[in-house]
Amino acid sequence: MKIKICGLKDPENIKAVAALNPDYMGFIFYGNSPRFVDNLPSDELEIIPTSINKTAVFVNEDMDTINRLIDQYDFDFIQLHGNETPAFCKTLRNKAIVIKAFGIDNDFDFKQLDKYKNKVDLFLFDTKTKAHGGSGIMFDWNVLDKYELDIPFFLSGGLSLDNLDAVKSIYHPQFYGVDLNSKFETSPGIKDIKKLEQAFDIIKQNID
Repeated sequence: MKIKICGLKDPENIKAVAALNPDYMGFIFYGNSPRFVDNLPSDELEIIPTSINKTAVFVNEDMDTINRLIDQYDFDFIQLHGNETPAFCKTLRNKAIVIKAFGIDNDFDFKQLDKYKNKVDLFLFDTKTKAHGGSGIMFDWNVLDKYELDIPFFLSGGLSLDNLDAVKSIYHPQFYGVDLNSKFETSPGIKDIKKLEQAFDIIKQNID
C-alpha cells in the first residue's frame, strides 16, 4: 500500500513530511487551489530523499509549462487533474510517469477510461466536485468494483483518521495506494505531522 501526501507548499512542513518517508509527495501547480505552490525555490525540494517520488499536479496546463516545471524541480511523476486527452498524457510519458485523476460519483462510467490504456501509468480516483480535488469528501468506494482495467489506482477523496481503517475492506486487485490531503492539515497546504504519523500506523497495520 503506497502512501502519497499531496498539497504541500511550506518549506519547513515539506521537510517534516519528508522525514516520515512517504512513497510520494505532491505539489499543486494550479492557481485556483489554496495549496498552489507559488514561487517555491527549486532547492527547497532538493532535501527530499530520492526514495520519495516527487509529483507535480496540474489542471488543464499547457505542455510547455508542464515540461518546464518538470525540469525545474526534477519531478518523477506528474498528476493530471483536468480534461487532458489520452494523446496529451501519452506525450508527457516521455518526460515523467503519468497519473491521470478522475472525479468519481455513483454514475461514473469507468468505460471512458479504456481510451487511456497504454497512455497513462496510474489512475487516481477522487470525489467528483466542481473543484479539482481537495474537497475532503468521500465517494462510495463500492463503485470501484466497476473498474476492470489493469492500470493501478490511487484512492483519494476525504480520507481521514476516521475512515482509513476501512480501506482494508477494499480488495480490488489494482488498488495501489492512498492519497492523503485536506483531512491531514492545520491549514491549506500545511500538514499535521501528528495526524500523518497516526495515519502511517493505521495503514501499516492494515498491510500487516
